[in-house]
Amino acid sequence: IMKAAVLSLSRTSRSTANQQRLRELAFVYADIADIDPSALRWDDVVIDRTNRRWQELLSMARLFLEGRYQTTTGGAGRGTALLFEMNTLFEEYVGRLISRALAGTDMTVSLQGGRLFCLSAEMTERGLFQTKPDILIRRAGAVVHVIDTKWKRISSRIDDPKQGVSQGDVYQMMAYAQLYGAPRLTLLYPHHSGLGSEELVLARNRITGHDTILETASIDVANGTNMLDRLRRLIFVSEADATGVRRENTAFEQYTSG
Repeated sequence: IMKAAVLSLSRTSRSTANQQRLRELAFVYADIADIDPSALRWDDVVIDRTNRRWQELLSMARLFLEGRYQTTTGGAGRGTALLFEMNTLFEEYVGRLISRALAGTDMTVSLQGGRLFCLSAEMTERGLFQTKPDILIRRAGAVVHVIDTKWKRISSRIDDPKQGVSQGDVYQMMAYAQLYGAPRLTLLYPHHSGLGSEELVLARNRITGHDTILETASIDVANGTNMLDRLRRLIFVSEADATGVRRENTAFEQYTSG
């Protein structure tokens, strides 16, 4: 059964790394006779405490060999779930794309950078409560923009001026403004139909007593079309809006005109 599964996957896998592993497994099973999957005697397999470690592998092999697929509906069969930490995945995806979008401009991007401490012990100066902003954007060495991604569903309800934004997230961004001296802060969420057809900046607010702008924005990750241009628009065009200055953005025009 296991050899049949290895051979079957060898014919379908497109990953070079997986192909290498499958060749290694095929070598292990080299002395085992090849049997057509339709002739495998599944009912003869008995799982007990001596071979229980094979149970999950056996289930996966049957899934592949019988051409089954998993759905979210109920059924008698058992499958294997692959779960992703979406906060981390969204942060990494957006961060890497922003790095690509700003390549060749006068801005540099740091992911999970900064790492400044919120507090310093009075006697020892030891740092306490280290910060790790998702995305720091610098110009001439100075932080000009902090972006924090949030895999959360915000609302556009007219009776909710906060739009479902967490108060804790706002406090976090205010701390970043204080520590990094950034004039612009963005909480970036995944876009959804409940927010309307337009993505990018949804709301812009000034921190009381300061010139710092905190905005909420969304990006439609389900739509991969022109993603880099859309992120450049979020950063460059919205930057002009945030500062109140309608200035020429040569870097943005360089990308949109060509």
